[in-house]
Amino acid sequence: ELDGLATLSELRPSWPRHTVIMISTLTERGAEATHEALSLGASDTVTKPTGLHNPAEAMAAVQAELVPRIKALHGRRLLSRMPQSQTPKAAVTQSPAAPTVKPPARPTDARIDVVAIGVSTGGPNALAELLPALPGTLPVPIVIVQHMPPVFTRMLANRLNGRCALKVIEAEGGELLIPGRVHIAAGGQHLTLVRQGTSVVTVATDDPPENSCRPAVDVLFRSVAALYGPSVLSVVLTGMGQDGLRGAEAIRVAGGQVLAQDEASSVVWGMPGFVARAGLADAVLPLDALAAEISRRVAVGRFLPALGRVG
Repeated sequence: ELDGLATLSELRPSWPRHTVIMISTLTERGAEATHEALSLGASDTVTKPTGLHNPAEAMAAVQAELVPRIKALHGRRLLSRMPQSQTPKAAVTQSPAAPTVKPPARPTDARIDVVAIGVSTGGPNALAELLPALPGTLPVPIVIVQHMPPVFTRMLANRLNGRCALKVIEAEGGELLIPGRVHIAAGGQHLTLVRQGTSVVTVATDDPPENSCRPAVDVLFRSVAALYGPSVLSVVLTGMGQDGLRGAEAIRVAGGQVLAQDEASSVVWGMPGFVARAGLADAVLPLDALAAEISRRVAVGRFLPALGRVG
């Protein structure tokens, strides 16, 4: 007699680590239910396919969304339960990504002027922990790509805005980047930045997906690297796949800084794992340490009343 949310509420107290994937409709009501499910402890979500002509097509679409998530969410658990001698070669964790560039020496006087964050599976809960821990007086803007469909990103921005000292909005394009404001890429559109006079504004585009994603982290990271050079601090959080790897490379080539979430605190150590194994991360940290590290790095080269000049 229970619906999905009620079932999840009953399940979590007894089975706190049980993997739960919610399937919802691509509607405002479905988006609200999805975010409620994530806040109750759902591991991930997929959306029901729309516009398909027969059940077989719909089933294939759901399968294409579900199977990679099931494998990613259960892979480490299954390996940890298996005796080392019985671990199948095909199940061994992906080999480290070889560094593709040797990052240049950074300018010693460069300060951070923007924070760019990329995140996917497990992201809404990670952001709900990270962003409220940042001060409302943060002296730089934040731009975020979270892999989510349209409507879902607007709901995410609204929910986070109610929890944070920072102002959180969905970036529809044309918004000025302002210190202390968080811009989340709209689902279904890439987020890039352009300079207009002395200001920087957001641009939303319908360019083709990258890494099967739109918005894609690589697109945003390349944009901030080109615009801000060594004044970028990027953060790669929990997520499936390797979106953000090439973008992090572009940021390091431009002299910027890269942080990655550690494996233990990630729902899926795909995106941050690729960045860390490629040698692109300046630091690999647990989720609960990232806010303090972001604040510390942003303070370098600035005079903040409570701290004086840092760096």
